[in-house]
Amino acid sequence: MIPPVPHIVLTGATGQIAPLMVRHLPAHHRVTLTSRTPSPGVDRPGVRHVTCDYDVCESLVAAFRDADALFVVTNDPTRPEHDRNVVRAAVEAGVGHIVKLSAAAVLDDGAHDLVTEWQRRNEERIRASGIPWTMVRPRSFMSHALGWAPDIRGHDSTYALHPHSRNACIAPEDVAEVSARLLGDSGHYFRSYQLTGPQALSAHEQSAVLAEVLGRPLVCRELSPEEARRRHSRRYSEAMADALLVSAERQLAGAKSRTTDTVERITGRPATTFAQWALDHRDRFA
Repeated sequence: MIPPVPHIVLTGATGQIAPLMVRHLPAHHRVTLTSRTPSPGVDRPGVRHVTCDYDVCESLVAAFRDADALFVVTNDPTRPEHDRNVVRAAVEAGVGHIVKLSAAAVLDDGAHDLVTEWQRRNEERIRASGIPWTMVRPRSFMSHALGWAPDIRGHDSTYALHPHSRNACIAPEDVAEVSARLLGDSGHYFRSYQLTGPQALSAHEQSAVLAEVLGRPLVCRELSPEEARRRHSRRYSEAMADALLVSAERQLAGAKSRTTDTVERITGRPATTFAQWALDHRDRFA
């Protein structure tokens, strides 16, 4: 008898991690990518995209139906009903395993900002669902540096609040590979993994790396809290801007500098350095 083809569902199809995960899943797996908006798609046989209404649980149930494993990305702390619907749909659809993209800050007793508390509630909801779970808790993504690209192109500058505070940021590609390896593997059921890069770097140090990669000098300029808030408010709600400022203060206090070897333990290779990541994405800054 031919065994059934595993069905993997990845939420967040228009985000960073889910599309990167596809390349690390076995070619014979049936993969469904879901998102709230249409996706440009992933060029691989056996992959389909489903646009879901996260306000309607039934829309998610149809996409999750009989999934052997579900990768959960939730990205709006102001819409907690979406998170509730995802878990409810996973239960109704008979999902076999949930891998949740959470955040390293949930382990920090001093972190009580909007985003961290939201992720804690999401984790609690999944643990209470009765479905086997695995939590993936990364530090900040190295790709946040792409927010500097316009300033680098236009002014040879980067900007940061507390530019000498350090964060053990991680390459999104590493998060994707680790998450793909966890999906459906019972050896990882009911476990949580904190993911970091191989070293903690400050914005000043990241800027020096980018200057070397780009072959021209860059200046890292310090923002005041008011300037940082204005920059955040261009992209996020006021509540999110406040949460990011509070998070920056924890970073200044050293809360984000610890590194782990989780990427190497799970993938068998060292975690990507910021220099490697910057070189791979050089064209996006040039």
